[in-house]
Amino acid sequence: MDEETVERVRAIVLAIPPGETRSYGEVASEAGLRSPRLVGRILAEDGHDLPWHRVLRADGTAAPHIAREQAARLRAEGVFLVDGRLPPPARR
Repeated sequence: MDEETVERVRAIVLAIPPGETRSYGEVASEAGLRSPRLVGRILAEDGHDLPWHRVLRADGTAAPHIAREQAARLRAEGVFLVDGRLPPPARR
């Protein structure tokens, strides 16, 4: 993956305000990518210093391997998952 694409995704994720979320697909669309999976890959490989917790699956859930930490970080920003899912009214 080229550095320009990585930096574009990083900038989009960094711009998500506290208390708000986006889906991987929304980030991918804004970055001009065809696949939300590329966003996940970028965040997994180069997103440790970003607010990665603000990016969720299209159905409002977190990936199982990060769900607990992601829910805790979102809760600290006032975003509460209900039964592991972002409630529809709180979604962007």
